[in-house]
Amino acid sequence: MLELVDVHTYYGLSHVLQGLSMKLGEDRGIAVLVGRNGAGKTTTLHSIVGFCPPRSGSVFFQGKNIAGFPAYTIAQLGISLVPQGRRIFSSLTVGENLEIAARRVDRENQWDMEKVLGIFPRLGERIRNRGHQLSGGEMQMLAIGRALMANPKLLLMDEPSEGLSIMLVRELGRIMQDLKEGGLRILLVEQNIHFALSVADYAHVLNKGRIVYESAPDKLLGNEEVKSQYLGV
Repeated sequence: MLELVDVHTYYGLSHVLQGLSMKLGEDRGIAVLVGRNGAGKTTTLHSIVGFCPPRSGSVFFQGKNIAGFPAYTIAQLGISLVPQGRRIFSSLTVGENLEIAARRVDRENQWDMEKVLGIFPRLGERIRNRGHQLSGGEMQMLAIGRALMANPKLLLMDEPSEGLSIMLVRELGRIMQDLKEGGLRILLVEQNIHFALSVADYAHVLNKGRIVYESAPDKLLGNEEVKSQYLGV
């Protein structure tokens, strides 16, 4: 579904991604990208969605090289991002935040307001509340729901467990599994290693802008050298 080939991405003069290559196959429902702070995880997602286009290299989505495409075109092709920090519109209501992201597609089981509120009933209770009136957990639900309203084929999630209680993190994991079983593919960037590996089908370890290790989650959990050297665990 997704393949990055020798991607080099810069912020100004800072060379963040230094030849990153990785694949996300259709059979890997939830893939995770883990690494220390500053390794380039968020930059990887921004390179995929067009917020920070690669200076060189390729980003293939379902066989099409989308590197350099405008962000709105990439979204229309079927990639949605749940950004770090939620980034909901605080002056808009819950309903308005969802409505502005809606994108109809020609397939069964589309995501719409009713379906999103079905998995996040709390948002239904707060449908007329504005973004700044929500709790952190409710904001995260809204950020995920907004991304689903675009009816993506691939969902990118950047640190979704950040600031959530243990109970809400567990609920987030359950929701992600439900989305996977419904056919959605997910690429998760996560600082909470144990949460990430508990939901993942495959794991990639990023260090200094390159993938340095990849395996099934249980193999990574058992590799003390990799965890110590690249994850600080």
